[in-house]
Amino acid sequence: MMQGKVLICAGSDSGGGAGIQADIKTVTALGGYAMTAITALTAQNTLGVQGVMPVPADFIRQQMRLVLDDIGADAIKTGMLQDSPTIEAVLAELPRDVPLIADPVMVAKGGHPLLHPEAIETLKARLIPAAALVTPNLPEAELLAGHAIAGEADMERAGRSILALGTGAVLMKGGHMEGAVLVDLLVTAAGTARFEAPRIDTRHTHGTGCTLASAIATGLAQGMPLHDAVARARRYVRAAIQAAPGYGHGHGPLDHSITVDPSRIP
Repeated sequence: MMQGKVLICAGSDSGGGAGIQADIKTVTALGGYAMTAITALTAQNTLGVQGVMPVPADFIRQQMRLVLDDIGADAIKTGMLQDSPTIEAVLAELPRDVPLIADPVMVAKGGHPLLHPEAIETLKARLIPAAALVTPNLPEAELLAGHAIAGEADMERAGRSILALGTGAVLMKGGHMEGAVLVDLLVTAAGTARFEAPRIDTRHTHGTGCTLASAIATGLAQGMPLHDAVARARRYVRAAIQAAPGYGHGHGPLDHSITVDPSRIP
């Protein structure tokens, strides 16, 4: 049975592996209902982003307003919000009683910038304090916290710095750290929860950040406690990486459909 309505405010990935496309697949695979407010169009594939076309702020607000007024949402997830007007547009339509999961998308896996430098302060001062959870990777966390991250202790210190910006929780993702074991830290005012798993040696990791944040948002929309939503989301992402189909010549997509069973169709 479909449960949990998630509104995703993010950019479109023409290659289908990240962005809105990955978000919709993830929410659907976990039994939720996905809705979208597209913030930008990108021309990209597994080799990288080649072009970006922004969506006007008024139209972003219209997408959100119409969906929220009619269908409503149990959680809202943000991804690519490329500039300050886009961030402000999303915040203007944000319901106060719905948890926001903010994935602070700044740079594409291939290195293409996805957040204007002027918008970093807007993200820190406006978006992060509105979020129930922020999910930075390590390069993003370094920008937000203002210091280098060389180990697990630095990860927690950065998480505390980001938490001090006003968010409810920070999931410090350790995928960019080297080592045979991948460690993520969920940093909250109550303490830090540590998650670990053996690292999977693969280049097919396109969209992992989008997928993880949307999976967590789905769990929260379905009424799961934050720790449980993070734990299930990590298991889902790991299984999707292990089942990756190997498409493309660069960083290929995950298999978001690992939970889907076509044999159930009558």
